[in-house]
Amino acid sequence: MASENKSFLLSGPRVGIRHVTRQDHAELTALARQSTDLHRPWVPQRDMGREAFAEYVARFEGPAHEGFLICLRRTGGIVGGVNINNIVRGSLQRGTLGYVAYAPTAGRGYMTEGLGLVLRRAFGELGLHRLEADIQPANTRSSKLVARLGFRLEGHSPEFQLIDGEWRDHDRWAITRTDRERP
Repeated sequence: MASENKSFLLSGPRVGIRHVTRQDHAELTALARQSTDLHRPWVPQRDMGREAFAEYVARFEGPAHEGFLICLRRTGGIVGGVNINNIVRGSLQRGTLGYVAYAPTAGRGYMTEGLGLVLRRAFGELGLHRLEADIQPANTRSSKLVARLGFRLEGHSPEFQLIDGEWRDHDRWAITRTDRERP
């Protein structure tokens, strides 16, 4: 388990967020194995070898991706992950969210708190105006998570993403900085 003294970019009452690093490989690999049933069929199966993981982390060194881990404040243990992918600057100032909870701590509200922290960072320090999340319609837990945080359902995209060899439909959810600023 990660050490308690990891510095968080932002923290809430129970969790904090920090960037993913190469040192997280072993813990994330173990959590992914424990969460196979929770993730199927929503999350594509990925190569978790050291080289593939290093490439995954390296992509966050560029301007188009941000990778965060949601960790327990008390222990530093990882409870979830959030990526902001395909960041576009200029007149759009937008990104697409990808996120995952891990089975040992799922259903305790950690993702709601942690994703809320990521939204604060995205609309604050990162200067984004809009975030989108593409969610398979039957993934009701994920849809309820973004709805709790103020995302609105904007539409449906048939055969949107190839996941484990099958083109899957997704619903498009979005939130803007303006939405977050409204009382």
